[in-house]
Amino acid sequence: MGGPDGVSIEAAKWAGALAQLGLTVTTIAGEGIADLILPGLAAGAPSPPTLEAVDDALTTADLVVVENVLSLPLNAGAAAVVTATLRRRPAILHHHDLPWQRAQYASHPPPPDDARWTHVTINELSRRQLGDRGLEAVTLYNTFDTRARAGARAPARARLGISDDRRLLLHPTRAIPRKNVPGALSLAAAVGGTYWLLGPAEDGYGPELDALLEAASVPVVRGNHGIEVVDAYAACDAVVYPSTWEGFGNPALESAVYRRPLAIGSYPVAAELLAFGFRWFPAADPGPLAAWLEAPDTELLAHNHAVATRHFDSSQLPARLERLIRKAGLVGL
Repeated sequence: MGGPDGVSIEAAKWAGALAQLGLTVTTIAGEGIADLILPGLAAGAPSPPTLEAVDDALTTADLVVVENVLSLPLNAGAAAVVTATLRRRPAILHHHDLPWQRAQYASHPPPPDDARWTHVTINELSRRQLGDRGLEAVTLYNTFDTRARAGARAPARARLGISDDRRLLLHPTRAIPRKNVPGALSLAAAVGGTYWLLGPAEDGYGPELDALLEAASVPVVRGNHGIEVVDAYAACDAVVYPSTWEGFGNPALESAVYRRPLAIGSYPVAAELLAFGFRWFPAADPGPLAAWLEAPDTELLAHNHAVATRHFDSSQLPARLERLIRKAGLVGL
């Protein structure tokens, strides 16, 4: 069951991994792409789905995987219906975010619990925080296809009008305050590069973003210009990700998968990921990244790719989910 914003990329990976285990998988979401759309699950839905509609959707399910619906209070009515429907049913609650990790939701209670549910977090920080609130959880980090194709650098740069001798710094994210666009712009200026913001402004951040980019001291590229993500990474010379908070931060791992140097912010989960052995640059100090760009060391890129392959490859997900399901006694495999 996808979150209020639809079935996420990570949820789709889980669906594929469960299918590899021989389970029949049906995806459900409030909008976007899914096998079944229940509009009342969407974040902006005027009313939640009925208990009967959700119950009918789940009537043949042996196991329900809930993606963030019961994590953040984005649609309280839908969360209440899903909670009631799932009581005494085997379920995995996959938490990407938790209320107290967002200032606007800090006063909300922890996710609901049931003896037949298993809580799964995408980082150890969230697992510990749930534990502090009396909820036992398991950490399963996000996974990535570390054998993904190499991107097409030259065509992407040509489409953007970026010359071969111009440094291009990719900020592969949407624009909201915690993504720290000012920090990314400062870093681009310090290393003499063009700043490329891949995603749009959200949550009312548009006017502030417009002002920041209009006042920028470096050339700016906005939007994907029809360029696929893999080609965007190939086109850039470095990835900037100076976020102040992320539940995980997929671009950090994508930079390793696509063999690009990364300058990353000091958000808590970044330190957790760094402990696996990645060699990343601090976003707050442009010196180390600037030095690397002057004399690129491809061994660093190979090292980061190897770490990502060892610990975060999508091929490992089916076995991890099988162990989780067997240990929890959720479904007979």
